[in-house]
Amino acid sequence: METTSPTEEQAHEVHEPVLLAEVLEWLKPSEGMVIVDCTLGMGGHSEALLEAGPAIKVIGLDRDAESLDLARRRLQKYGERFLGIHAAFEDLSSTLAELGVGPVDGILADLGISSFQLEVGARGFSFQKDEPLDMRMDKSSGSTAADLINNLGEQELADLIFEKGEEPGARRIARAIVRERGARRIESTKLLSEIVVRALRKPGRWRIHPATRTFQALRIAVNGELERLDEFISSAISALRSRGRLMMISFHSLEDRIVKTAYRRESGRCVCSGRDARPAPQAASPDDDPLVCLRCGASKRVEVLTRKPIRPLEEEIARNPRSRSARLRVCERT
Repeated sequence: METTSPTEEQAHEVHEPVLLAEVLEWLKPSEGMVIVDCTLGMGGHSEALLEAGPAIKVIGLDRDAESLDLARRRLQKYGERFLGIHAAFEDLSSTLAELGVGPVDGILADLGISSFQLEVGARGFSFQKDEPLDMRMDKSSGSTAADLINNLGEQELADLIFEKGEEPGARRIARAIVRERGARRIESTKLLSEIVVRALRKPGRWRIHPATRTFQALRIAVNGELERLDEFISSAISALRSRGRLMMISFHSLEDRIVKTAYRRESGRCVCSGRDARPAPQAASPDDDPLVCLRCGASKRVEVLTRKPIRPLEEEIARNPRSRSARLRVCERT
């Protein structure tokens, strides 16, 4: 498997920001606003925000050093109005504190994998090419997908694939992986994809590739994508000024469920089930965020502006098929 360093031209050719028109419509960028793009990627969303007005400032965060470098080059024409930081979205609070930046006007987080990472980065996110099984967004640290595939026990693998990929055939896949690695180490996307197809007994053509859920599960596990998402949403809301907006774009049900539940809790609606709720006493001061439930921490900090998630239009899906599963949810700080 041969890998090459991506060029700026290659990255731009495969990059198209998802739900761009909808993000602009709901965020309404205007002069003097400070906006944080917590998943900068190739900078498509950030560029559109900067283009919306000559006095708009954007702070871009990304854990992928290669993507960040290319985005910085793309956005250098905006001078001091853009600042790119090598950090994960969960580092939002500490990053803003280090920069001395107060409450901001808008925060965007696009939780999907960028086209650059899928098509150019040779990270092993896709089964469409034969690449090393890496899947790390930050290549400088952490275990790779190959480490998990070759070292986890069969039950651990089955649980991972079922819980993070929602794959019904997780046990069969885990059994097949363990059997295969007994003969050789599994280190390529092509080999893993073939193992999954055989395990699920789905030869031929498919609308959705049989390995999709397994690859999703491994990517989520390698990058810890779900573990800090709820905490991030809470800290992002804390970083917003009054009437500032948080925009979350998710791509699968696990992410969207976390976002939906967090928004519900932050809008003052208890998310406990039945008798588990512990109603909070009335706030001592009218200036306090009214706490609703002592158990889940529900308090009225935002208004949820999207009763249902915003989905891409058919034209966008036709132009960019990867956008088909995108969901945008928006809330506004009270």
